[in-house]
Amino acid sequence: MLKMRHLQVFNALLDAGSVSRAAQRLNLTQPAVSIALSNFEAELGFRLFHRERGFFAPTNEAILLHDEVAQGLRAISQIEKRVQDILLGQTGGVSIATNGVLAVNFLPKLLAPFQRENPNIRVEIKVQSSRQIASWVASHHIDIGLIDPPVPVAGLDAEIFDFECVCVTHKDDPLATLGIISPQSLVGRSVINITGDHMIDRQLDALLAKTDTVIVRNTSAYYFAIARNMVAERNGVAILDPINGKIDLRDDVVWRPFAPRIENNLAVITAKGQPLGQAAVEILDRIRAALRQFAN
Repeated sequence: MLKMRHLQVFNALLDAGSVSRAAQRLNLTQPAVSIALSNFEAELGFRLFHRERGFFAPTNEAILLHDEVAQGLRAISQIEKRVQDILLGQTGGVSIATNGVLAVNFLPKLLAPFQRENPNIRVEIKVQSSRQIASWVASHHIDIGLIDPPVPVAGLDAEIFDFECVCVTHKDDPLATLGIISPQSLVGRSVINITGDHMIDRQLDALLAKTDTVIVRNTSAYYFAIARNMVAERNGVAILDPINGKIDLRDDVVWRPFAPRIENNLAVITAKGQPLGQAAVEILDRIRAALRQFAN
């Protein structure tokens, strides 16, 4: 019979990569972790890790098993949290996941008033890839997801928001004196990539090719917020979504309209046919209302 401790040890070993680090994570001794692993392998009937002098790595069987174990542990964790809410007399919790675009400045500011008004409601924000978030929402592990379209998983309700991007630059940059920034305005300038293959990058590259404009591509940022921080340090300019581009952070970054139009899209997803709790509905309404202020 599978035991919870065996699943926890296996998951920790695969994530941590060594017995010592897994033991620290679980607050166990190394011998206890090794014994639990051996017992788990005996129960399963196959090895999970190659263990030789100076070498420790998961087997193919372990890799195949890991997703199901991780999902099972997350499900059990959700049950434990719900039980704890009931014991503490809390009215529930709301979980939100984003691919990072809105986790830095947008969601914290939006959720703060809600949590002041509802101190007994637990709100959790997770950051993960769009595909993983879609899977979480579809399997009811997350209430609300904010992802890049297209929506990669069936069984979801999605509302798509279209945003017109802006160009951000340092306030002392000559570009800040322009009313509208065009591709030709960027000649010879260092423009920060958003991963290098983001839909914003592809649209800008198409406009640059159409106008025979040459720019410098020597910096890349995975998140819009990181790109903005680079601009604040005078390390180039960037084309950003209006949420990260227009927010006033008092960081000497200013935004200007960019033409022709470059778009960024965001999908707000929930599980199809799965009614949300009252708190999640209220937060979802606040998210939608805030996004509509930037969408056009």
